[in-house]
Amino acid sequence: MAEMLVEKSCTPCRGGIPPLTSDEAEALRAQAPEWALRDEATRIERTYRFRNFREAAAFVQQAAELAESEAHHPDISFGWGYATVSLRTKKIKGLHENDFIMAAKLDRLAAAAV
Repeated sequence: MAEMLVEKSCTPCRGGIPPLTSDEAEALRAQAPEWALRDEATRIERTYRFRNFREAAAFVQQAAELAESEAHHPDISFGWGYATVSLRTKKIKGLHENDFIMAAKLDRLAAAAV
C-alpha cells in the first residue's frame, strides 16, 4: 500500500527536476480532493471556510507554523471567514510531491479546527 501523503514530510527541493505532469498531479490530488489544479497544473489552491475572522486568523497562524516545520511555504490570503492557500514549488516552477504533502497536512489541520 502506498504511503499516505499526510504521513510524509516535505523534502528539500533544490531544483533541476521536472515538475509533476498534469496526470501525476491529478493522481496525487486524490489524497487532497478539495484542492483544485490551477494555471495548467502548475499550482494547487483551496479556500477554507471558518465561522469568523478569529478562526481564519488562527488557522493561518497554525498553517504558518506547519510551513516552517516542513520548510515548505504556501501563499496564503485570508479575511472574515476564509483562508485561501496556494501551493507550488517555485524552484521548479510547478508542482512537486511536497505541495500535495502540505495540502494533505493543511486539510488535517483544518479538520481538527472544526
